[in-house]
Amino acid sequence: MCGQGPARYTGRRFFKVFFVFLIQRLTLALASALLLAAAPVAQAGNPIFVLNSQDANVSVIDSATWKETRRIATGKEPHHIYLTPDEKSVIVANAGGDSLTFIDPRTADVQRVVRGTLDPYQLRFSPDMKWFVTVANRLNHIDIYRWDGKELTLAKRIPSSKTPSHIWIDTKSTTAYATMQDSNELVAVDLATQTLKWRVKTGEMPADVFGTPDDKHLLVGLTGGDHVEVYDVTGPQAKLVKNIPTGEGAHAFRALGDGRHVFVGNRVANTVNKIDYTKLESVAQFKAPGGPDCMEVTADGKLLLVSSRWIKKVSVIDIATGQLVRQVKVGKSPHGIWTLDHAKRY
Repeated sequence: MCGQGPARYTGRRFFKVFFVFLIQRLTLALASALLLAAAPVAQAGNPIFVLNSQDANVSVIDSATWKETRRIATGKEPHHIYLTPDEKSVIVANAGGDSLTFIDPRTADVQRVVRGTLDPYQLRFSPDMKWFVTVANRLNHIDIYRWDGKELTLAKRIPSSKTPSHIWIDTKSTTAYATMQDSNELVAVDLATQTLKWRVKTGEMPADVFGTPDDKHLLVGLTGGDHVEVYDVTGPQAKLVKNIPTGEGAHAFRALGDGRHVFVGNRVANTVNKIDYTKLESVAQFKAPGGPDCMEVTADGKLLLVSSRWIKKVSVIDIATGQLVRQVKVGKSPHGIWTLDHAKRY
C-alpha cells in the first residue's frame, strides 16, 4: 500500500533479522580477510646503513618509510663500509677503535666484531675474493689480508706516506691503488707480492679513487682542489692525462650503474658532478647540501643517497631531475652510506 511506514520488528522477528544481519557481516569480513591473505604481500626493502663517525654508531634507515629505526654501536670512528664476497655480512671499519664490525645486511643484526685490525679507515675486497685491503689514515700503512671466505689473515703491512685515504683494486685483482692525502701521492701495490709498484705525485689532498672497467684509467678526486685528475695506468708508471673540472673539494665517487657514468661529490662546493668516464668529461652538476661525502645509488637507478657530512643528515636526490627530494636526520658527521639494494658499481 502506498504511503505505508516502515515495519516494526518486535520479539522473535527482531532477533531473527538481527541474527541474519550479523551472519552477513561476519561472512563479508571473513571473505575480505581471505582475499587479503591470498593477495601478494609487498616485501620491505633492505635497510640503509649510515656511519656516524663522531658518534661511534650506525644509523639504520627503513627504506620504505625513510625513518631511522635504530642505532648500532660500533668502535670509534666508523668511516667506511663494504660487503663481504658471500653477501652475508657488511663490514664497518672502525678506524679509531682498531676493529671491524660485521653486520647482517638484511636484518641489521651485529654478527661479530674482529679486533686488532689497526686503524682500518678504508677497506675493499679484490674482485677475485682472495684479498682484503685496508689503509690506516692515522698510522700510515697499507694492510693486505688473505680472505678464506670467513677469516682474515694479515699477509703484509706496508709502510706508506702521509695519511693514506682511499683504495681501488683493478678488475684482474692484481693491483691495489691508494691515495696519500697529506703527501699528495698515488701509489700502486702488487697484491701477489705485496710490494710497491710505483708512486706518483698528485694535486692537493687526493681522496677517493675510481677505476674504469677497462682498467685503463684512474679518476682521483682532489679535496684540496676543484677537479678530478685522470691517470693512464696501462704503462709501467701512472701518467696524468687530463683534469676534469668539477667543484671545490672533489672527494668521493659512486658509479651510476649504467656502465658509463660516475658521480663525484664536491664537499666544499656542496655540489655533485656526473662524469661520463667513457669520454672523461663532466656532463651534469646539481646541488647537494651540507658537505656531500659518500654516496649510494638505489637499485632502480633513480635516487642518489648522499651523506651530508656537516649537517647530520642523509640527502636524497632525484637523479633524473637533480632535485633534493628529502632529507633524513642521522648522527654526527655521517660518512659511509650503503644498502644491499644498490645499483651496479660500474
